[in-house]
Amino acid sequence: MKKLLIIGHTFPEPSTTAAGSRMMQLIGLFREENYQITFASTAAVSERTANLRAQNISAKNIKLNDASFDAFIKELNPEVVLFDRYITEEQFGWRVAENCPNALRVLDTEDLHFLRKAREEAVKNGKPVSEADLFSETAKRELASILRCDVSLIISEYEMELLQNTFKITPDVLFYLPFLVEEVCQNTPAFKVRQNFLAIGNLLHAPNVDSVLQLKKLWPAIKKQLPQAELHIYGAYAPQQILQLHNVNEGFIVKGWAPDVEGVMKNYRVQLAPLHFGAGLKGKLLDAMRFGLPSITTAIGAEGMHGEHSFGGIIASSNEDFISAAVKLYSEENLWNQAKQNGFEIIDKRFQTSLHSSAFQKQIHGLIINLAKHRQHNFIGQLLQHHSMQSTKYLSRWIEAKNSSKP
Repeated sequence: MKKLLIIGHTFPEPSTTAAGSRMMQLIGLFREENYQITFASTAAVSERTANLRAQNISAKNIKLNDASFDAFIKELNPEVVLFDRYITEEQFGWRVAENCPNALRVLDTEDLHFLRKAREEAVKNGKPVSEADLFSETAKRELASILRCDVSLIISEYEMELLQNTFKITPDVLFYLPFLVEEVCQNTPAFKVRQNFLAIGNLLHAPNVDSVLQLKKLWPAIKKQLPQAELHIYGAYAPQQILQLHNVNEGFIVKGWAPDVEGVMKNYRVQLAPLHFGAGLKGKLLDAMRFGLPSITTAIGAEGMHGEHSFGGIIASSNEDFISAAVKLYSEENLWNQAKQNGFEIIDKRFQTSLHSSAFQKQIHGLIINLAKHRQHNFIGQLLQHHSMQSTKYLSRWIEAKNSSKP
């Protein structure tokens, strides 16, 4: 049986993060190919961690800067190693390359971290995201990680184009794999059954925190025109600055973690997501389309979501547009029904698992068979692997030696 080792920054939490859901989707694709899967992380298991054991997946705690990982991976000897973001590849990639040189190294970027951070910095400095400085130290690190790996999974078409056109990354080491949806639930509650506005997202995530802060400013103008409506904020790990925004009299209700996203989303009429920055695909918008919930968002929020199709809601270009769109979509049943259908069409045409699974599995199988030839064509990646391995290796060895000398 083929073996897959996943090295995660944390163990997956699909009920709290889109990244956790994404990881479980990837695990599903490898399970279909009968891989024996081990998930390793330096983090602790939380109460919201997916039950990996129930899916016959081994969970392993590993140590950073410790030779015990070398013995572990040599014994496991996986055919494929998947890193869940560039940071884990930086930490463990050189050890994988040294101890299992014939293992296929796959990087799941989740989203391009350097793009998200550059946009966040631009917003903080009062600049439009179009003027974000992408050529940062983070970009150098993440792009080097992409080149060192045999293939990187890119979640957004926008990011595929950015990597190839702006940074000249060869498409041979990139593979487009968006969020995956098994089926669309067409039988969802109707317009008149639903009420109130929803905002949802992990509140450890800076774009989501900023989005809620924006909603606090926008909400009074929406509430003035829709006095019976409320806005309910959902998200795990809410910081104090979000919790203190709770105000029943204003109809601005901070609800906390939503363990059942489907059950929650089917109760609301409109989702609000005024995202100023971010990258990748927005899981909250995909989930909303799955469950027949139209959304109001920004161009950043809708990026990579709808392609040539009409968006499952309204994309607003200013605060005034956002307020107007929220009131309009909440009030007009025909517009709402069209947005709902647009969302179903996007899911059906762009995110169905069947559209992507076989191509992904074929790609992985082909790379395993032709790995040596593939790496010859990616000589820059080999060069980076060589130099990065030396610098990272000796820094890690120094830390390891320092730790072992402590009394």
